[in-house]
Amino acid sequence: MKALVLAGGSGTRLRPITHTRAKQLVPVANKPVLFYGLESIASAGVRDVGIVVGDTHAEIEAAVGDGSAFGLRVTYLRQEAPLGLAHAVLIARDYLGDDDFVMYLGDNFIVGGIDGLVERFRSRRPSAQILLTRVSDPSQFGVAELDGQGRVVGLEEKPRTPKSDLALAGVYLFGPEIHEAVAELKPSWRGELEITDAIQWLIESGRAVEPTLISGYWKDTGNVADMLEVNRLVLESLETRSDGDVHDSELIGRVAVEPGATVRRSRVVGPAVIGAGTLISDSYIGPFTSIAGDCRITGSEIEYSIVLARASIDGVRRIEASLIGHDVEVTPAPNTPRAHRLVLGDHSKVQISS
Repeated sequence: MKALVLAGGSGTRLRPITHTRAKQLVPVANKPVLFYGLESIASAGVRDVGIVVGDTHAEIEAAVGDGSAFGLRVTYLRQEAPLGLAHAVLIARDYLGDDDFVMYLGDNFIVGGIDGLVERFRSRRPSAQILLTRVSDPSQFGVAELDGQGRVVGLEEKPRTPKSDLALAGVYLFGPEIHEAVAELKPSWRGELEITDAIQWLIESGRAVEPTLISGYWKDTGNVADMLEVNRLVLESLETRSDGDVHDSELIGRVAVEPGATVRRSRVVGPAVIGAGTLISDSYIGPFTSIAGDCRITGSEIEYSIVLARASIDGVRRIEASLIGHDVEVTPAPNTPRAHRLVLGDHSKVQISS
């Protein structure tokens, strides 16, 4: 079995962060989301991985390398434009050959890995195995319709009127029959080759398509709210450690201080992680906060947030539920005149308490 990891999307819902960074490399608990997926694939015993990349290929390739750090053998497959999940399968045809494969969306997060899913697929050998999860707004996803016996009878991509609340999670397992289905596809109304259409073709052709309802946790980390929620979830299992320089400070609960970090005259309430080379001084770091490496937080308060590398927060009374990008500077506005001073990139979002 091989794996096909999709890491070519542009991440429009995470702008402006993704103007300068691949969305699959935005960190959760100071580790890129993509890395969690690669670790799950390796844990399931899959070694050969094709990563579909687009405009951010150089950054993805620099981060993942040849895959040896994960126990994988990685091949990069260029996709000139994001033309649908089935298009990714199409361009990977030569790489995949006639092998079974797991297709994993690089910005998805599944608690507990995929070991059991891969084992079930290998033992039952359907043409496709799809993962389903109940969602509150299925119109934003591919949606599956099941009959009274729990069999898949229909699939539709982002339907205006969903027939169920069962969304396709971002992991699929396929036999080589999927290539025959993909070859028959025409672009959808979105101008893409839809994987839901390919699976529907398998169903209509009498091939076995098995659903698995996820009982654990799944998130598509495509927006800030979901990124913060996944960060919270990962930090829940954080192991306490203090490898940096901590003095005149209070660390409460599960707090990880990475090597080279400094915490002075501050209070850190876990779960929280302080990245290597970061300075925390005269500040409060609240629960579910990830501070990346080489940041500087002085005289400030922040909780339930993600702060990316080299960011600086100085003298800010309270920050929460925020995603702060690389090399960002956050400071208080002058008292006189009473006004907000903002320098914001395209697609920024700001909430101001007057």
